[in-house]
Amino acid sequence: MSNFRTESDSMGELKVPTDALYQAQTQRAVNNFAISGLPMPKQFITALAYIKQAAAQSNCELGHLSKDKANAIEQACQSIIDGEHVEHFPVDIFQTGSGTSSNMNANEVIATLASRLGNESIHPNDDVNMGQSSNDVVPTAIALSSAINVVYELLPSLENLSQSLEKKKAEVGHIVKTGRTHLMDAMPVTFNQTLSAWQSQVNHAAAGIRHSLERVCELAQGGTAVGTGINADPKFAAKFTENLSANVGIRFTPSSNFFYNIGSQDAIVALSGQLKVLAVAQMKIANDLRWMNSGPLAGLGEIELEALQPGSSIMPGKVNPVIPEAAAMVSAQVIGNDATITVAGQAGNFELNVMLPVIAYNILQSIELLANSAQALGDKAIASFKVNQPNIDKALAKNPILVTALNPVIGYEKAAKIAKQAYKEARPIIDVAEQETDLPRSELEKLLNPTKLTQGGL
Repeated sequence: MSNFRTESDSMGELKVPTDALYQAQTQRAVNNFAISGLPMPKQFITALAYIKQAAAQSNCELGHLSKDKANAIEQACQSIIDGEHVEHFPVDIFQTGSGTSSNMNANEVIATLASRLGNESIHPNDDVNMGQSSNDVVPTAIALSSAINVVYELLPSLENLSQSLEKKKAEVGHIVKTGRTHLMDAMPVTFNQTLSAWQSQVNHAAAGIRHSLERVCELAQGGTAVGTGINADPKFAAKFTENLSANVGIRFTPSSNFFYNIGSQDAIVALSGQLKVLAVAQMKIANDLRWMNSGPLAGLGEIELEALQPGSSIMPGKVNPVIPEAAAMVSAQVIGNDATITVAGQAGNFELNVMLPVIAYNILQSIELLANSAQALGDKAIASFKVNQPNIDKALAKNPILVTALNPVIGYEKAAKIAKQAYKEARPIIDVAEQETDLPRSELEKLLNPTKLTQGGL
């Protein structure tokens, strides 16, 4: 037993690994929740450290915590923010629904580190957790970690994807291709029109995420156990968000109703819904790219995605659309995560939601996956694909749907007859129309000009 030390809490004594920075309550959680082997996300742990740091600053400024203790706690928190001591946060995602075990894990690790730094005993509850409860800390940590990763990771990735689409529009936007509805040939469109539709999806999704973030940045901290703010200085919440905003670089405010933030996770459910919108948009873009890239001989073959790796262990020379496929799988995962968050969001029983850890895990995974896949989609699919103009022009010339432009001149029935004949004989529409109507070829060339047809009107 030399590799263990004895720690105690209000429930008694137990053995803790000698080199562990955590103490008894964390060890109880490790013993009780050997369920998934998945610890809480690193971003969540970082958020806990930011919270404890801002709380120590605030309690010191309000005269409740000595400067020496506050400084030691702040330094300990900073080491965690800087990425140290990750291995000392082993508590499973599937733990107590309030996340109390993770809050105490942070309190204990920070207390141990701060005690060493300050050369005095710093208590996990009395000092590190001063003016706080797990019930306001954990919802705040979910909101904080989500906001940090949306602002600094996801939104920049979406901006990069939008800019990649903008540059590609300038490069190939003038090219006219066959439009498709129901996966069937339809009226022509330009690449500019196709890419602008994708860009609008990305931009609208980003706008929805930004809007939902407004509520996420209204924090539960200061509500303590049930929303009343018991054991917290009445000035704590405002002071806390002021310090946290300065430390993180994002503006946070105290909630106007702590009971709302502690009893529900509606703001995170709304954010997850907007992430699902982005996932749906990304799935659409990924699938369009896959279809346009299909071939190279037996598919559409309109574009050629960058060849990134061999596509088969048995078929030499095969190359697959790996980035769009990865992006599509991310979308599926995010949509599933949203379902979990929706169900967990319903677990607000009276004054506390009791599925907070699983909400934290899923919202942070969704943000991270979407940020990474959007970056890859912009850099390794959109930016680098090439247009196969000979294939596009060949299909466009024989597209029987071009005859739609003749409807106002020769009528629907006559136009339909020409379209069917052109398709049956595999001949360009203009040749059949010249044969079956009295219109001169020069007039037909104007009426059937694919570029003009992308501009709408009569």
